[in-house]
Amino acid sequence: ELWQSSLFLCLDWKVGILFMIHELKIAPNYFEKVVSKEKSFEVRYNDRGFQVGDILKLMEYEDGSYTGRSVYAKITYILQDFEGLQPNFVVLSIELI
Repeated sequence: ELWQSSLFLCLDWKVGILFMIHELKIAPNYFEKVVSKEKSFEVRYNDRGFQVGDILKLMEYEDGSYTGRSVYAKITYILQDFEGLQPNFVVLSIELI
């Protein structure tokens, strides 16, 4: 399954922090907004157990295939269980790295 192969557990040996790298598809219009830093959040279904400090590898996806473009972003805040959000959906505050 795609979701199983797109999670990586990492350990930063310098500071001893354990974090996940989540590979996620992103549409070209949203990808451009993230790259330009105009968009600093992602709204996602939380079926991956996102945590502050985890890394997102956002991979541009168009017409059923990856374009080869990607960026990395760190999760800095997670809004969840908030009135107006559907169950299990989160808003991830992100910062490009």
